[in-house]
Parts: sequence; C-alpha cells; structure tokens
Amino acid sequence: MSTTETGQVTGTKDKDYNLIWFTEQCLSNALRMEQYAQDAERDGDDALAEFFRRAQGESRKGAEAGKQMLAERLAG
Repeated sequence: MSTTETGQVTGTKDKDYNLIWFTEQCLSNALRMEQYAQDAERDGDDALAEFFRRAQGESRKGAEAGKQMLAERLAG
C-alpha cells in the first residue's frame, strides 16, 4: 500500500490539492500579518510593523498567483 495520496482517497490529485492549500495558506498568512502589524504599531514599533506589512504583501502576491493558476486550470 502506498503512503502517498494520489487522489484515490480525497478525489483530488496531489498537485491540485497542493495548489489549493498553498493559496489558502497565503490568504491566511496575509490576515495574520495584518494582526501582527497592528500589534507592532500599538507598541510603537514602526520598523516591525513595516516588516510585517512587507511580509503581508508577499503573501498577497502568492495568493494572487495561486488564484490565477487555479482559475486557469479550472477553465481549461
């Protein structure tokens, strides 16, 4: 018996599941970074707040790329 899920159990191939998971994690991380930035701002640490805002921007980029790739794959 294989220990790798290839869609037989979930009905979703690994590569598709991975893309969906990646996109969700990027979106979740963007939300988390907002809270972290607000916490830093509340404590007057602007450098840390900016660090979290930059990380949030990168997470948004990943989410947008994932959403675009999902849309292309679902359309075709």
